[in-house]
Amino acid sequence: MFSFLLHFFLGWIAGTALQLQQATLWLAWVNLAGVFSSAVLLVTFIRCWHRLTLPVFLQCALVLVISAATAFFCCAFRAQVFLEKQIAPRLEGQVLQVVGRVTAMPQRMQENIRFRFAVQSAQLASGELVELPPQVMLGWYVNTVTNGPTPTDLQAGDMWKFSVKLKAPHGHINPHGFDYELWLWEQGLQATGYVRNGPKDNQPELIARSWQHPIERCRQWVRQRVYAQVGDQQGAGVVVALLLGDQAAIERADWDVFRATGVAHLMAISGLHITALAWLVARCVGWIWRRSDKWSKASWCLVLPAQQASWLAALLTAVAYSVFTGWAIPAQRTVWMLGAVLALRMSGWRWPAYQVLLFAATVVLIADPWAFLQAGFWLSFMAVSILFVGSQSFQFLPTLIREQFLMSVCMAPISLLFFHQVSLVGFFANLLAVPWVTCVVTPLSMLGLLIPLAWNLASWAITGLGICLSWVASLSWAQWSAPAAPLWMGLLSIAGMFVFAMPVAWWWRLSGALCIWPVLNWQTPRPSAGEFELIGADMGQGHAVLVRTSNKSLLYDTGPRYSPETDAGQRVLVPLLVALGERLDRVVISHQDSDHSGGANSVLKMQPQADVLTSIPSNHLLRTTHPMQTCTAGQQWQWDGVYFSVLHPQQADYVKKLKPNALSCVLRIESASGKSALLVGDIEATQENQLVQAG
Repeated sequence: MFSFLLHFFLGWIAGTALQLQQATLWLAWVNLAGVFSSAVLLVTFIRCWHRLTLPVFLQCALVLVISAATAFFCCAFRAQVFLEKQIAPRLEGQVLQVVGRVTAMPQRMQENIRFRFAVQSAQLASGELVELPPQVMLGWYVNTVTNGPTPTDLQAGDMWKFSVKLKAPHGHINPHGFDYELWLWEQGLQATGYVRNGPKDNQPELIARSWQHPIERCRQWVRQRVYAQVGDQQGAGVVVALLLGDQAAIERADWDVFRATGVAHLMAISGLHITALAWLVARCVGWIWRRSDKWSKASWCLVLPAQQASWLAALLTAVAYSVFTGWAIPAQRTVWMLGAVLALRMSGWRWPAYQVLLFAATVVLIADPWAFLQAGFWLSFMAVSILFVGSQSFQFLPTLIREQFLMSVCMAPISLLFFHQVSLVGFFANLLAVPWVTCVVTPLSMLGLLIPLAWNLASWAITGLGICLSWVASLSWAQWSAPAAPLWMGLLSIAGMFVFAMPVAWWWRLSGALCIWPVLNWQTPRPSAGEFELIGADMGQGHAVLVRTSNKSLLYDTGPRYSPETDAGQRVLVPLLVALGERLDRVVISHQDSDHSGGANSVLKMQPQADVLTSIPSNHLLRTTHPMQTCTAGQQWQWDGVYFSVLHPQQADYVKKLKPNALSCVLRIESASGKSALLVGDIEATQENQLVQAG
C-alpha cells in the first residue's frame, strides 16, 4: 500500500506538470474521454491491487502512468470548462449595459476603485442580450476630462447597473515578470474592464443593497473601522494586510523595504500566520478538553480524544481565518496542506516526511492544478522540506536561530531561481521580524476586533519595526541580485543546499555549498564587439527598448504609468533588467508623455548610475528626481564599435515649443557591419519628412 500511494502521488504531480506544458488543449471530447477512461482504470486498479501477480516494479509503473494520465486529463478538462465561459471576441471593446453584484471587498486606489463583479445580465446598446463570463474585474476611475461621477464606496453584496467596456484577460509576455493573466485565471476572472462614466454614458445606478456576501461585507466594515481608528494611514495599511489579507493596503515604499530585507512573506496572510494561529487554538482546546471533567459530568475525552479535538479545532480555525481574510490562493494552499497532514494523524498512519509532503502537494494540485506555476507553491514546499531535512543539523544553535539560518541560507538558491535576487540582511531582519510580527503585531491586530485600541498598538509596533527595517534596507549591500541562470544550474544549486542542510560530514556540506557557485557566476550572453541587440519590452500601451552591446546597455523609454501605485518600470523593466543582469549606462526618455516616461522613476531608482538624455521640459517634475541632459541633434557616441547618434530634435525646435510628440528624441544605432536601427518615439509626419529629406 505504501508503494502504491507513493507512486500515485508522484504520478499525479507529474501528470499535472505535463499538462501545464501543453501549448494548446485537445478537443473537449478527447479530454472528457480521457478523464472517464483514466478514472475507470484507476478505480479498477485500486480494487484489484492485492490480487495482481505482476512484479512489484511493474505494478508501481502502472500506478504511476495511470495516476499521471488521470491528473493530465482532469487538469485539461477543467481548463476546457473554464475557457468555454470566456468573453466572446465580438463583445470586446463594445459598450455594454450590465447588471450584477459586487462579490468582494473593493480595492480603493486613491480616488479610483477596483472590484469583482458577478454579471447577472448584459446587453448591447442596441438592446441585444448577450452572455458574459460569470465573474469580471472592473475598475471605476475618476474622469478628469468630463468631470463624470466619482467612484462611490461600493459595498460587497450590492447590486449595480453599469455601462462598461470589457476585454479578455491579457498579460505581458516578458520573461521573469508578474504573470497577470495567470493570476486572473486562478482567481476565476475571465474579463477585465472599466466603468464608463462620461457625459454621454448611462450613469452607474445602485439597484439594491444586500448582505448576500456577508463575509466580504464584514471584512469591508472592519477595514473601514481600522482606518478610522488608526491615525497613521501607513501603519493602518499593514494592519489591514495582516488582519484581512488586503495586500494592496500596504504602500509601495513599504513593500520595497520589506522585499529588500526579506520579510515580505510576513506582511500578508501567510502560511506562518495561519499555522501559528491554528497551533495556538489547538493548544488551548487541548488544555480545556483534558480538564473538561471539572465542569462537566463526564470527561469530553470519552467522546473524542483531546488530541483529535485539538486537531479538528486547529483545522476549523485555519479554514475560518482563511475565509475571513479573503480565501486567497496562498491561504488555500496552507489549509489543504494542514488538512492533509491532520487527516494522516487522525487516521493513525505514520508516513515518512517526504511522503507526507508529496501527499500534501497532491492535495493542493487536486484543488488547484495551476498552483504548480506559482512561485509560492515551490517556496512553501521547499521551505518545509528544508526544515525537515535540517531538523537534526546545526544542533549547537538555538532552535529559532537554526531554523532562520536554514531558511535564509538554504532558500537563497530558489529565491535566485524565481526572483533573481536575495536579501543579504534577511537572516538578521527575520530574526527580529518573525517573532515581532507573529507574537506581537498579528495578535494585536486580531485583538482589535474586540478592543479597537489594540489596532493603534499594532500600528505603533509596525512603525517601530519599520524604522529598524528601513535602516537595514538602506545598507548598500542589503540586497544582491544575479542574472537568470539556466534551469539546470538552479536545480543543481537547490540540490546542493539540501545536502548542506543535511546532518552529514562537513566535507559533504562544503560540496553542497559549492553547487551554488555556477549560479553566482553566470553571466547572460552578450553581443560580440561591433554588434548590438534590441529587446522590446511588452507593456501594452507604451514603449521601452533595451539596447545591448558587448559591454554597455541603453534603455530607450521607460513605458507607461499604470496607476499611482505602479508603473511599467516597477512591473516590467526592473524585473527584466535584474534577470538579465543589466547595469544601464544611459537612459533615453524620448518625450514627456506618460506612456514613454511613466516608469522612469522606478528604473532610475534601481539604476542611479545611468545618465539620462531627454526632451522633457526643464520645469517638468521628472527633472527634479535625477540629473538629465537635453537631447539635441548632432550628439554622438561610440560603444564597443557601435555608433549612436541623435537625429532629432534640433536646438531650434525647443524654441518653437512644439508638441511633446514632435520633440521626441530620435536615436540611430549602427553596428560595425552596417546593420542599423532607428528609434523614433512618437514623432509625427512633419518630423518624419524632415528626417527623410536630411538623409
